[in-house]
Amino acid sequence: MAGLIGVIAARNATAQTPQQAFPPVPSWRPSFSQPLDRVIDRISYYTNGRRDFAVFRNGTCVLLHDGLADQEATEFSLNALSGILNYHPDVDPSPMDDGNVLVRYNQPAVNVVLHDIAEAHWSEIEDRHLDGLTPDEVVITPLGPNTFDTFGKQVLLGRTYMFMDALKPEIAEIRRVR
Repeated sequence: MAGLIGVIAARNATAQTPQQAFPPVPSWRPSFSQPLDRVIDRISYYTNGRRDFAVFRNGTCVLLHDGLADQEATEFSLNALSGILNYHPDVDPSPMDDGNVLVRYNQPAVNVVLHDIAEAHWSEIEDRHLDGLTPDEVVITPLGPNTFDTFGKQVLLGRTYMFMDALKPEIAEIRRVR
């Protein structure tokens, strides 16, 4: 996150109970979604219209290598989300020139948080953003452990959509460069 000092995943394997799922996931499932047509438009803009990408039902986009057939693109996309979920969902977020937030991962996947959608649902984001952390996760920000500014709260929202897509992957569209 902007000025992010570090991320500590404080997990004590011996303290984990059988009820705790692996991989750990956040409890927040936003009550609102973002319009996929607008997510697609923004990802196309951010990639200068030069990249194919798969779009999952909750807006997570996986950037594809050139020339992949649909089946190869699907497999690549599913593997990318699995790689994020089963490793650790480290993020590399950026504020974009259009006021949105782009959340990147350790795989070629991204989420965009549309500024106006976040603004329209700010009360839920404000109330639930800490539920966007996984159990025992600690994120160190310039404001302190698990203390987030507006930007950081939007990053957690975007990451929550990625978790939703990774847990129940459903590709809505494979967008091809035209």
